[in-house]
Amino acid sequence: MHVLSKTFAATAAALALSACGPQPQQETPPPEAPPAAEAPAQTAEDVVADAARRTPEEMDALFAQAAREFDVPVSLLKAISYVETRFEHIKGEEEFEGRPAAFGLLALRGDKLTDGAALAGVSASAVRDEPLANLRAGAALLSKYASEEGIDRKDLGAWASAVVKLSDISDLDVQANYVHNEVYAALREGAGAFTPHGKVAVSLEGSRVEAKFAVPKMQALAAGPDYAAAIWRPSPNYNARPSGTNVSMIIIHTCEGGYSGCWGWLTNSAAGVSAHYVVNESGSEVSQLVRESDRAWHVGASYSCSLNGNVDCGLNGTSVNHFSVGIEHGGYASQASFPAGQIDSSAKLSCDISKGQGITRDSYHIVAHGRLQPSSRTDPGPNWPWSSYISKIKSYCGDGGSTGTIVVDSHNANNDSAKARTDVPASWASGTSAGYYGSGYYYASTQPISEPVVFNFYLPAAGTKTIDAWWVSGTNRSSSAPFIITHSGGNSTVTVNQQANGSAWNALGTYSFPAGWNKVQLSRWATEGYVVMADAIRVR
Repeated sequence: MHVLSKTFAATAAALALSACGPQPQQETPPPEAPPAAEAPAQTAEDVVADAARRTPEEMDALFAQAAREFDVPVSLLKAISYVETRFEHIKGEEEFEGRPAAFGLLALRGDKLTDGAALAGVSASAVRDEPLANLRAGAALLSKYASEEGIDRKDLGAWASAVVKLSDISDLDVQANYVHNEVYAALREGAGAFTPHGKVAVSLEGSRVEAKFAVPKMQALAAGPDYAAAIWRPSPNYNARPSGTNVSMIIIHTCEGGYSGCWGWLTNSAAGVSAHYVVNESGSEVSQLVRESDRAWHVGASYSCSLNGNVDCGLNGTSVNHFSVGIEHGGYASQASFPAGQIDSSAKLSCDISKGQGITRDSYHIVAHGRLQPSSRTDPGPNWPWSSYISKIKSYCGDGGSTGTIVVDSHNANNDSAKARTDVPASWASGTSAGYYGSGYYYASTQPISEPVVFNFYLPAAGTKTIDAWWVSGTNRSSSAPFIITHSGGNSTVTVNQQANGSAWNALGTYSFPAGWNKVQLSRWATEGYVVMADAIRVR
Protein backbone atom coordinates (compact mmCIF):
# COMPACT_ATOMS: atom_id res chain seq x y z
CA MET A 1 0.00 0.00 0.00
CA HIS A 2 3.01 2.25 0.16
CA VAL A 3 2.84 3.15 -3.51
CA LEU A 4 -0.91 3.61 -3.31
CA SER A 5 -0.57 6.01 -0.42
CA LYS A 6 2.06 8.05 -2.21
CA THR A 7 -0.07 8.20 -5.34
CA PHE A 8 -3.05 9.42 -3.37
CA ALA A 9 -0.97 12.08 -1.65
CA ALA A 10 0.38 13.31 -4.97
CA THR A 11 -3.10 13.40 -6.47
CA ALA A 12 -4.54 15.26 -3.51
CA ALA A 13 -1.69 17.76 -3.61
CA ALA A 14 -2.21 18.36 -7.33
CA LEU A 15 -5.91 18.93 -6.85
CA ALA A 16 -5.29 21.33 -3.96
CA LEU A 17 -2.73 23.22 -6.01
CA SER A 18 -5.07 23.57 -8.94
CA ALA A 19 -7.75 24.95 -6.66
CA CYS A 20 -5.48 27.58 -5.07
CA GLY A 21 -3.83 29.12 -8.14
CA PRO A 22 -4.50 32.63 -9.38
CA GLN A 23 -8.05 33.14 -10.55
CA PRO A 24 -9.20 34.32 -13.97
CA GLN A 25 -9.21 38.08 -14.19
CA GLN A 26 -11.30 40.48 -16.12
CA GLU A 27 -9.97 41.23 -19.54
CA THR A 28 -8.76 44.70 -20.39
CA PRO A 29 -10.47 45.92 -23.61
CA PRO A 30 -8.38 46.00 -26.77
CA PRO A 31 -8.54 49.12 -28.96
CA GLU A 32 -11.77 48.23 -30.78
CA ALA A 33 -13.68 48.41 -27.50
CA PRO A 34 -14.80 44.86 -26.79
CA PRO A 35 -17.25 43.99 -24.01
CA ALA A 36 -16.21 45.28 -20.61
CA ALA A 37 -15.91 41.87 -19.04
CA GLU A 38 -15.93 38.28 -20.16
CA ALA A 39 -14.34 35.55 -18.07
CA PRO A 40 -12.80 32.47 -19.68
CA ALA A 41 -15.13 29.47 -19.71
CA GLN A 42 -12.33 27.12 -18.68
CA THR A 43 -9.37 27.96 -16.51
CA ALA A 44 -5.87 26.74 -16.94
CA GLU A 45 -6.25 24.85 -13.66
CA ASP A 46 -8.87 22.73 -15.37
CA VAL A 47 -6.44 21.95 -18.17
CA VAL A 48 -3.72 21.02 -15.67
CA ALA A 49 -6.09 18.80 -13.72
CA ASP A 50 -7.13 17.04 -16.91
CA ALA A 51 -3.52 16.41 -17.83
CA ALA A 52 -2.90 14.75 -14.46
CA ARG A 53 -5.69 12.27 -14.85
CA ARG A 54 -3.85 9.27 -16.19
CA THR A 55 -6.51 6.94 -14.79
CA PRO A 56 -9.72 8.97 -14.79
CA GLU A 57 -12.15 6.11 -14.11
CA GLU A 58 -12.55 3.39 -11.52
CA MET A 59 -11.17 0.34 -13.32
CA ASP A 60 -10.86 -2.37 -10.69
CA ALA A 61 -14.09 -3.91 -11.92
CA LEU A 62 -12.84 -4.02 -15.52
CA PHE A 63 -9.66 -5.84 -14.49
CA ALA A 64 -11.73 -8.27 -12.43
CA GLN A 65 -14.16 -8.95 -15.27
CA ALA A 66 -11.40 -9.70 -17.79
CA ALA A 67 -9.47 -11.87 -15.34
CA ARG A 68 -12.56 -13.84 -14.31
CA GLU A 69 -13.69 -14.45 -17.89
CA PHE A 70 -10.37 -15.96 -18.95
CA ASP A 71 -9.29 -17.47 -15.62
CA VAL A 72 -6.22 -15.28 -15.27
CA PRO A 73 -4.94 -13.83 -11.94
CA VAL A 74 -6.30 -10.32 -11.68
CA SER A 75 -3.17 -9.19 -9.84
CA LEU A 76 -1.09 -10.31 -12.83
CA LEU A 77 -3.14 -8.20 -15.23
CA LYS A 78 -2.75 -5.20 -12.93
CA ALA A 79 1.00 -5.68 -12.52
CA ILE A 80 1.52 -5.85 -16.28
CA SER A 81 -0.61 -2.76 -16.75
CA TYR A 82 1.31 -0.85 -14.08
CA VAL A 83 4.68 -1.75 -15.59
CA GLU A 84 3.65 -1.02 -19.17
CA THR A 85 1.42 2.07 -18.83
CA ARG A 86 1.00 3.09 -15.17
CA PHE A 87 -2.69 2.12 -15.59
CA GLU A 88 -3.24 4.60 -18.42
CA HIS A 89 -5.14 3.60 -21.55
CA ILE A 90 -2.49 4.85 -23.93
CA LYS A 91 -2.50 5.51 -27.66
CA GLY A 92 0.94 4.61 -28.83
CA GLU A 93 2.99 5.98 -31.69
CA GLU A 94 5.74 4.29 -33.66
CA GLU A 95 9.11 5.30 -32.21
CA PHE A 96 11.38 2.66 -33.72
CA GLU A 97 11.13 1.33 -37.26
CA GLY A 98 9.82 -2.23 -37.22
CA ARG A 99 8.29 -2.02 -33.74
CA PRO A 100 4.50 -1.46 -33.98
CA ALA A 101 2.80 1.13 -31.78
CA ALA A 102 1.33 -0.06 -28.47
CA PHE A 103 -2.23 0.55 -27.26
CA GLY A 104 -4.33 0.44 -24.15
CA LEU A 105 -3.87 -0.46 -20.52
CA LEU A 106 -1.67 -3.45 -21.41
CA ALA A 107 0.29 -1.79 -24.24
CA LEU A 108 -0.61 -4.50 -26.75
CA ARG A 109 1.09 -4.11 -30.12
CA GLY A 110 1.31 -5.78 -33.51
CA ASP A 111 0.32 -9.44 -33.68
CA LYS A 112 -0.40 -9.51 -29.95
CA LEU A 113 -3.12 -6.92 -30.45
CA THR A 114 -4.78 -8.64 -33.40
CA ASP A 115 -4.44 -12.16 -31.98
CA GLY A 116 -5.83 -11.05 -28.64
CA ALA A 117 -8.74 -9.34 -30.34
CA ALA A 118 -9.59 -12.54 -32.23
CA LEU A 119 -9.43 -14.64 -29.07
CA ALA A 120 -11.62 -12.19 -27.15
CA GLY A 121 -14.10 -11.90 -30.03
CA VAL A 122 -13.72 -8.15 -30.46
CA SER A 123 -12.33 -5.93 -33.18
CA ALA A 124 -8.75 -4.70 -33.25
CA SER A 125 -10.03 -1.14 -33.14
CA ALA A 126 -11.91 -1.92 -29.93
CA VAL A 127 -8.71 -3.27 -28.38
CA ARG A 128 -6.97 -0.04 -29.34
CA ASP A 129 -9.75 2.24 -28.11
CA GLU A 130 -11.64 0.56 -25.25
CA PRO A 131 -10.11 -0.33 -21.85
CA LEU A 132 -12.23 -3.43 -21.24
CA ALA A 133 -11.61 -4.81 -24.75
CA ASN A 134 -7.89 -4.23 -24.26
CA LEU A 135 -7.89 -6.08 -20.94
CA ARG A 136 -9.96 -8.94 -22.34
CA ALA A 137 -7.61 -9.33 -25.32
CA GLY A 138 -4.57 -9.45 -23.04
CA ALA A 139 -6.24 -11.87 -20.63
CA ALA A 140 -7.29 -14.12 -23.51
CA LEU A 141 -3.70 -14.30 -24.74
CA LEU A 142 -2.34 -15.04 -21.27
CA SER A 143 -4.93 -17.77 -20.85
CA LYS A 144 -3.97 -19.30 -24.18
CA TYR A 145 -0.27 -19.30 -23.22
CA ALA A 146 -1.12 -20.87 -19.85
CA SER A 147 -3.03 -23.69 -21.53
CA GLU A 148 -0.26 -24.32 -24.05
CA GLU A 149 2.36 -24.58 -21.31
CA GLY A 150 0.25 -26.43 -18.76
CA ILE A 151 0.63 -23.66 -16.18
CA ASP A 152 -1.00 -24.24 -12.81
CA ARG A 153 -3.34 -21.26 -12.87
CA LYS A 154 -3.38 -20.96 -9.10
CA ASP A 155 0.42 -20.65 -8.94
CA LEU A 156 1.09 -16.96 -9.53
CA GLY A 157 4.83 -17.48 -9.87
CA ALA A 158 4.31 -20.01 -12.67
CA TRP A 159 2.71 -17.38 -14.91
CA ALA A 160 6.09 -15.72 -15.60
CA SER A 161 6.64 -17.47 -18.93
CA ALA A 162 3.20 -16.33 -20.12
CA VAL A 163 4.05 -12.76 -19.10
CA VAL A 164 7.16 -12.92 -21.26
CA LYS A 165 5.17 -14.21 -24.21
CA LEU A 166 2.81 -11.27 -23.98
CA SER A 167 5.73 -8.87 -24.36
CA ASP A 168 7.82 -8.41 -27.50
CA ILE A 169 11.11 -8.98 -25.68
CA SER A 170 13.21 -11.69 -27.33
CA ASP A 171 16.52 -11.55 -25.47
CA LEU A 172 16.57 -14.05 -22.58
CA ASP A 173 18.38 -11.80 -20.15
CA VAL A 174 16.13 -8.83 -20.93
CA GLN A 175 13.16 -11.13 -20.37
CA ALA A 176 14.57 -12.08 -16.97
CA ASN A 177 15.02 -8.43 -16.02
CA TYR A 178 11.50 -7.62 -17.17
CA VAL A 179 9.90 -10.47 -15.25
CA HIS A 180 11.85 -10.29 -11.99
CA ASN A 181 12.64 -6.58 -11.69
CA GLU A 182 9.46 -5.10 -13.10
CA VAL A 183 6.31 -7.25 -13.31
CA TYR A 184 6.94 -9.45 -10.25
CA ALA A 185 8.45 -6.51 -8.38
CA ALA A 186 5.11 -4.73 -8.88
CA LEU A 187 3.30 -7.84 -7.61
CA ARG A 188 5.44 -7.86 -4.47
CA GLU A 189 5.36 -4.12 -3.78
CA GLY A 190 1.82 -3.31 -4.86
CA ALA A 191 0.69 -0.32 -6.87
CA GLY A 192 -2.38 1.80 -7.40
CA ALA A 193 -3.96 4.91 -8.82
CA PHE A 194 -6.72 7.29 -7.83
CA THR A 195 -9.28 9.15 -9.90
CA PRO A 196 -9.23 12.96 -9.87
CA HIS A 197 -12.05 12.74 -7.34
CA GLY A 198 -9.93 10.77 -4.89
CA LYS A 199 -11.55 7.39 -5.47
CA VAL A 200 -9.48 4.26 -6.00
CA ALA A 201 -9.14 3.70 -9.73
CA VAL A 202 -6.95 0.59 -9.57
CA SER A 203 -5.59 -1.15 -6.49
CA LEU A 204 -2.91 -3.85 -6.51
CA GLU A 205 -2.11 -5.21 -3.07
CA GLY A 206 1.47 -6.39 -2.59
CA SER A 207 2.04 -10.13 -2.03
CA ARG A 208 4.96 -12.45 -1.40
CA VAL A 209 5.62 -14.09 -4.74
CA GLU A 210 8.63 -14.99 -6.83
CA ALA A 211 8.66 -15.61 -10.56
CA LYS A 212 9.44 -19.14 -11.63
CA PHE A 213 11.74 -17.97 -14.38
CA ALA A 214 15.48 -17.85 -15.05
CA VAL A 215 17.09 -15.09 -13.05
CA PRO A 216 19.08 -12.32 -14.77
CA LYS A 217 22.70 -13.14 -15.43
CA MET A 218 24.91 -12.86 -12.38
CA GLN A 219 27.30 -10.23 -13.59
CA ALA A 220 28.76 -7.06 -12.26
CA LEU A 221 26.82 -4.17 -13.69
CA ALA A 222 29.39 -1.80 -15.12
CA ALA A 223 28.81 1.90 -14.85
CA GLY A 224 28.17 3.89 -18.00
CA PRO A 225 31.42 5.07 -19.60
CA ASP A 226 30.18 8.66 -19.71
CA TYR A 227 27.67 8.73 -16.84
CA ALA A 228 28.63 6.78 -13.74
CA ALA A 229 25.07 6.67 -12.44
CA ALA A 230 24.01 4.65 -15.50
CA ILE A 231 24.27 0.92 -16.14
CA TRP A 232 26.36 0.10 -19.20
CA ARG A 233 24.33 -2.03 -21.60
CA PRO A 234 26.18 -1.53 -24.88
CA SER A 235 24.25 -1.51 -28.14
CA PRO A 236 25.81 -2.64 -31.42
CA ASN A 237 23.74 -0.05 -33.26
CA TYR A 238 26.05 2.95 -33.67
CA ASN A 239 28.85 4.34 -35.78
CA ALA A 240 31.47 7.05 -35.53
CA ARG A 241 30.54 10.71 -35.62
CA PRO A 242 31.95 12.62 -38.59
CA SER A 243 35.38 14.03 -37.90
CA GLY A 244 35.30 17.40 -36.20
CA THR A 245 31.68 17.10 -35.07
CA ASN A 246 30.61 19.53 -32.37
CA VAL A 247 28.03 17.73 -30.21
CA SER A 248 25.55 20.53 -29.64
CA MET A 249 22.06 19.13 -28.86
CA ILE A 250 20.27 16.72 -26.56
CA ILE A 251 17.20 15.08 -28.06
CA ILE A 252 14.39 13.97 -25.72
CA HIS A 253 12.40 10.86 -26.69
CA THR A 254 9.77 8.57 -25.25
CA CYS A 255 10.17 4.84 -25.89
CA GLU A 256 6.49 4.31 -26.73
CA GLY A 257 6.80 1.36 -24.38
CA GLY A 258 8.16 0.24 -21.05
CA TYR A 259 11.79 0.53 -19.93
CA SER A 260 13.04 -3.05 -20.28
CA GLY A 261 11.40 -3.57 -23.63
CA CYS A 262 12.96 -0.28 -24.74
CA TRP A 263 16.59 -0.92 -23.90
CA GLY A 264 16.12 -4.55 -24.96
CA TRP A 265 14.98 -3.37 -28.40
CA LEU A 266 17.75 -0.80 -28.72
CA THR A 267 20.47 -3.33 -27.90
CA ASN A 268 19.17 -5.83 -30.47
CA SER A 269 21.30 -5.71 -33.60
CA ALA A 270 18.27 -6.60 -35.72
CA ALA A 271 16.47 -3.44 -34.59
CA GLY A 272 18.94 -1.12 -36.30
CA VAL A 273 18.18 1.74 -33.90
CA SER A 274 19.62 2.99 -30.65
CA ALA A 275 19.96 5.92 -28.29
CA HIS A 276 22.70 6.96 -25.93
CA TYR A 277 20.57 6.58 -22.80
CA VAL A 278 17.26 5.18 -21.53
CA VAL A 279 15.66 6.44 -18.28
CA ASN A 280 13.11 4.21 -16.55
CA GLU A 281 9.66 5.33 -15.45
CA SER A 282 10.47 5.97 -11.81
CA GLY A 283 13.89 7.48 -12.48
CA SER A 284 15.53 4.79 -10.36
CA GLU A 285 17.58 3.37 -13.23
CA VAL A 286 19.34 4.73 -16.30
CA SER A 287 20.96 2.62 -18.99
CA GLN A 288 23.73 3.89 -21.23
CA LEU A 289 23.77 2.10 -24.58
CA VAL A 290 26.14 4.14 -26.76
CA ARG A 291 29.16 6.28 -25.85
CA GLU A 292 28.51 9.98 -26.24
CA SER A 293 31.52 10.23 -28.51
CA ASP A 294 29.78 7.86 -30.96
CA ARG A 295 26.78 8.42 -33.21
CA ALA A 296 23.62 6.68 -31.99
CA TRP A 297 20.74 6.08 -34.39
CA HIS A 298 17.79 7.84 -32.77
CA VAL A 299 16.51 10.51 -35.18
CA GLY A 300 15.63 9.68 -38.78
CA ALA A 301 15.75 13.24 -40.09
CA SER A 302 18.10 15.95 -41.22
CA TYR A 303 18.21 19.21 -39.32
CA SER A 304 16.14 22.21 -40.38
CA CYS A 305 16.56 25.34 -38.31
CA SER A 306 13.09 26.51 -39.35
CA LEU A 307 11.74 23.85 -36.98
CA ASN A 308 13.87 25.07 -34.09
CA GLY A 309 13.59 28.82 -33.75
CA ASN A 310 15.98 29.49 -36.64
CA VAL A 311 18.98 28.64 -34.49
CA ASP A 312 22.09 26.82 -35.71
CA CYS A 313 21.06 27.17 -39.35
CA GLY A 314 24.56 26.18 -40.36
CA LEU A 315 23.55 22.61 -39.52
CA ASN A 316 20.72 22.57 -42.07
CA GLY A 317 20.66 19.35 -44.05
CA THR A 318 22.89 17.52 -41.56
CA SER A 319 21.70 14.30 -39.96
CA VAL A 320 20.56 15.13 -36.42
CA ASN A 321 22.35 12.00 -35.24
CA HIS A 322 25.69 13.54 -36.24
CA PHE A 323 25.64 16.22 -33.54
CA SER A 324 23.21 15.08 -30.87
CA VAL A 325 22.91 12.85 -27.80
CA GLY A 326 19.61 10.96 -27.53
CA ILE A 327 17.78 10.16 -24.28
CA GLU A 328 14.85 7.74 -24.38
CA HIS A 329 12.34 7.58 -21.53
CA GLY A 330 10.08 4.69 -20.60
CA GLY A 331 6.60 5.90 -21.47
CA TYR A 332 4.48 7.35 -24.24
CA ALA A 333 4.01 10.65 -26.06
CA SER A 334 0.26 10.43 -25.40
CA GLN A 335 0.49 9.95 -21.65
CA ALA A 336 -1.12 12.58 -19.47
CA SER A 337 1.84 13.25 -17.19
CA PHE A 338 5.39 12.13 -16.44
CA PRO A 339 6.56 10.84 -13.05
CA ALA A 340 8.52 13.44 -11.09
CA GLY A 341 11.29 10.94 -10.37
CA GLN A 342 11.80 10.27 -14.06
CA ILE A 343 11.98 13.99 -14.87
CA ASP A 344 14.42 14.57 -12.05
CA SER A 345 16.68 11.69 -13.04
CA SER A 346 16.63 12.77 -16.68
CA ALA A 347 17.46 16.37 -15.72
CA LYS A 348 20.54 15.21 -13.80
CA LEU A 349 21.60 13.20 -16.82
CA SER A 350 21.05 16.11 -19.21
CA CYS A 351 23.06 18.37 -16.93
CA ASP A 352 25.94 15.91 -17.01
CA ILE A 353 25.79 15.58 -20.80
CA SER A 354 25.62 19.34 -21.32
CA LYS A 355 28.62 19.88 -19.07
CA GLY A 356 30.66 17.19 -20.73
CA GLN A 357 29.80 18.17 -24.30
CA GLY A 358 29.53 21.93 -23.80
CA ILE A 359 25.89 21.99 -24.89
CA THR A 360 23.93 25.19 -24.30
CA ARG A 361 21.28 24.61 -21.67
CA ASP A 362 18.21 26.10 -23.31
CA SER A 363 15.11 24.95 -25.18
CA TYR A 364 16.83 25.23 -28.57
CA HIS A 365 19.58 22.78 -27.69
CA ILE A 366 17.63 20.39 -25.44
CA VAL A 367 14.71 19.64 -27.73
CA ALA A 368 11.95 17.16 -28.52
CA HIS A 369 12.35 14.43 -31.10
CA GLY A 370 8.95 15.48 -32.42
CA ARG A 371 10.10 19.05 -32.97
CA LEU A 372 12.92 18.01 -35.29
CA GLN A 373 11.01 15.21 -37.04
CA PRO A 374 7.41 16.50 -37.04
CA SER A 375 6.36 14.54 -40.14
CA SER A 376 6.42 11.20 -38.33
CA ARG A 377 7.18 11.64 -34.62
CA THR A 378 5.40 13.35 -31.72
CA ASP A 379 7.50 12.35 -28.72
CA PRO A 380 7.89 13.21 -25.91
CA GLY A 381 4.41 14.67 -26.42
CA PRO A 382 2.49 17.71 -25.25
CA ASN A 383 2.72 16.92 -21.55
CA TRP A 384 6.49 16.76 -21.19
CA PRO A 385 7.17 19.52 -18.58
CA TRP A 386 9.68 21.51 -20.59
CA SER A 387 9.93 24.58 -18.41
CA SER A 388 10.51 22.74 -15.15
CA TYR A 389 12.76 20.24 -16.94
CA ILE A 390 15.06 22.95 -18.29
CA SER A 391 14.98 24.72 -14.92
CA LYS A 392 16.00 21.51 -13.16
CA ILE A 393 18.87 20.98 -15.57
CA LYS A 394 20.12 24.50 -14.95
CA SER A 395 19.72 24.07 -11.23
CA TYR A 396 21.72 20.83 -11.16
CA CYS A 397 24.38 22.49 -13.29
CA GLY A 398 24.59 25.46 -10.98
CA ASP A 399 22.97 27.90 -13.40
CA GLY A 400 20.10 28.31 -10.97
CA GLY A 401 18.01 30.21 -13.45
CA SER A 402 19.80 33.33 -12.24
CA THR A 403 19.00 35.26 -15.39
CA GLY A 404 15.49 35.84 -14.07
CA THR A 405 13.96 35.07 -17.46
CA ILE A 406 10.47 33.59 -17.32
CA VAL A 407 8.86 31.81 -20.26
CA VAL A 408 5.09 31.36 -20.09
CA ASP A 409 4.07 28.61 -22.47
CA SER A 410 0.53 28.14 -23.72
CA HIS A 411 0.61 24.58 -22.33
CA ASN A 412 0.81 24.62 -18.55
CA ALA A 413 2.59 21.28 -18.40
CA ASN A 414 5.64 23.25 -19.53
CA ASN A 415 5.29 25.98 -16.92
CA ASP A 416 6.68 26.29 -13.43
CA SER A 417 3.39 26.89 -11.63
CA ALA A 418 5.13 29.05 -9.01
CA LYS A 419 5.89 31.72 -11.56
CA ALA A 420 4.06 31.05 -14.83
CA ARG A 421 0.59 30.01 -15.86
CA THR A 422 -1.68 30.41 -18.88
CA ASP A 423 -5.46 30.64 -18.84
CA VAL A 424 -6.96 29.39 -22.10
CA PRO A 425 -10.69 29.80 -22.81
CA ALA A 426 -12.42 26.63 -24.00
CA SER A 427 -13.29 28.27 -27.31
CA TRP A 428 -9.63 28.31 -28.38
CA ALA A 429 -8.35 25.26 -30.31
CA SER A 430 -4.93 23.65 -29.99
CA GLY A 431 -2.54 23.33 -32.91
CA THR A 432 0.88 21.87 -33.66
CA SER A 433 2.03 23.30 -36.97
CA ALA A 434 5.81 23.23 -37.19
CA GLY A 435 7.76 25.97 -35.49
CA TYR A 436 5.87 26.26 -32.22
CA TYR A 437 7.43 26.86 -28.82
CA GLY A 438 7.12 24.17 -26.13
CA SER A 439 4.24 21.79 -26.90
CA GLY A 440 2.15 23.49 -29.56
CA TYR A 441 -0.10 26.53 -29.33
CA TYR A 442 -3.72 27.69 -29.18
CA TYR A 443 -5.53 29.67 -31.83
CA ALA A 444 -8.94 31.31 -32.31
CA SER A 445 -10.72 33.11 -35.12
CA THR A 446 -10.77 36.88 -34.97
CA GLN A 447 -14.18 38.12 -33.88
CA PRO A 448 -15.66 41.14 -32.10
CA ILE A 449 -15.78 39.26 -28.83
CA SER A 450 -13.52 39.00 -25.83
CA GLU A 451 -12.11 35.67 -24.57
CA PRO A 452 -8.37 36.38 -24.41
CA VAL A 453 -5.65 33.90 -23.62
CA VAL A 454 -4.00 35.22 -20.44
CA PHE A 455 -0.28 34.66 -19.85
CA ASN A 456 0.39 35.12 -16.11
CA PHE A 457 3.87 35.59 -14.64
CA TYR A 458 5.05 36.13 -11.09
CA LEU A 459 7.72 38.63 -10.03
CA PRO A 460 9.08 38.38 -6.48
CA ALA A 461 9.97 42.09 -6.62
CA ALA A 462 8.96 45.03 -8.75
CA GLY A 463 11.10 45.50 -11.83
CA THR A 464 11.43 46.65 -15.42
CA LYS A 465 11.06 43.80 -17.88
CA THR A 466 11.00 43.30 -21.64
CA ILE A 467 8.15 41.21 -22.98
CA ASP A 468 8.66 38.99 -26.05
CA ALA A 469 6.05 36.91 -27.86
CA TRP A 470 6.39 33.75 -29.95
CA TRP A 471 3.96 32.58 -32.63
CA VAL A 472 3.85 30.35 -35.69
CA SER A 473 3.40 32.59 -38.71
CA GLY A 474 1.09 31.91 -41.67
CA THR A 475 -1.00 33.70 -44.24
CA ASN A 476 -4.24 33.13 -42.35
CA ARG A 477 -2.89 34.85 -39.22
CA SER A 478 -4.05 38.26 -38.09
CA SER A 479 -1.89 41.17 -39.17
CA SER A 480 -3.01 43.08 -36.08
CA ALA A 481 -3.09 40.55 -33.24
CA PRO A 482 -3.61 42.59 -30.04
CA PHE A 483 -1.37 41.82 -27.04
CA ILE A 484 -2.54 43.73 -23.96
CA ILE A 485 0.19 44.24 -21.36
CA THR A 486 -0.86 45.23 -17.85
CA HIS A 487 1.97 47.04 -16.06
CA SER A 488 2.51 49.56 -13.28
CA GLY A 489 1.35 52.40 -15.46
CA GLY A 490 -1.85 50.75 -16.70
CA ASN A 491 -2.51 48.85 -19.89
CA SER A 492 -0.66 49.02 -23.18
CA THR A 493 -1.84 47.30 -26.34
CA VAL A 494 0.70 46.19 -28.91
CA THR A 495 -0.56 44.87 -32.23
CA VAL A 496 1.68 42.48 -34.13
CA ASN A 497 1.58 40.99 -37.61
CA GLN A 498 1.44 37.23 -37.07
CA GLN A 499 1.75 36.59 -40.80
CA ALA A 500 5.48 37.24 -40.43
CA ASN A 501 8.42 36.77 -38.03
CA GLY A 502 7.17 33.40 -36.83
CA SER A 503 9.00 30.79 -34.74
CA ALA A 504 11.14 33.42 -33.05
CA TRP A 505 10.93 35.78 -30.11
CA ASN A 506 9.52 39.18 -31.05
CA ALA A 507 9.81 42.07 -28.59
CA LEU A 508 6.54 43.71 -27.54
CA GLY A 509 8.18 46.39 -25.40
CA THR A 510 9.73 47.17 -22.02
CA TYR A 511 7.58 48.07 -19.02
CA SER A 512 7.66 48.44 -15.25
CA PHE A 513 5.78 45.76 -13.33
CA PRO A 514 4.79 45.50 -9.67
CA ALA A 515 5.73 42.59 -7.45
CA GLY A 516 3.32 39.64 -7.59
CA TRP A 517 1.32 38.22 -10.45
CA ASN A 518 1.22 40.16 -13.72
CA LYS A 519 -0.38 39.39 -17.04
CA VAL A 520 -0.14 39.71 -20.80
CA GLN A 521 -3.31 38.95 -22.74
CA LEU A 522 -3.85 38.07 -26.38
CA SER A 523 -7.33 39.06 -27.51
CA ARG A 524 -9.17 37.72 -30.54
CA TRP A 525 -10.79 41.14 -31.08
CA ALA A 526 -9.28 42.11 -34.43
CA THR A 527 -10.30 42.39 -38.08
CA GLU A 528 -12.37 39.30 -38.88
CA GLY A 529 -11.36 36.57 -41.32
CA TYR A 530 -8.12 35.53 -39.65
CA VAL A 531 -6.84 33.71 -36.57
CA VAL A 532 -4.68 34.85 -33.68
CA MET A 533 -1.98 32.56 -32.29
CA ALA A 534 -1.25 32.20 -28.57
CA ASP A 535 2.00 30.26 -28.26
CA ALA A 536 4.32 31.69 -25.58
CA ILE A 537 5.62 34.89 -24.05
CA ARG A 538 8.99 35.57 -22.49
CA VAL A 539 9.70 37.99 -19.63
CA ARG A 540 13.33 39.13 -19.40
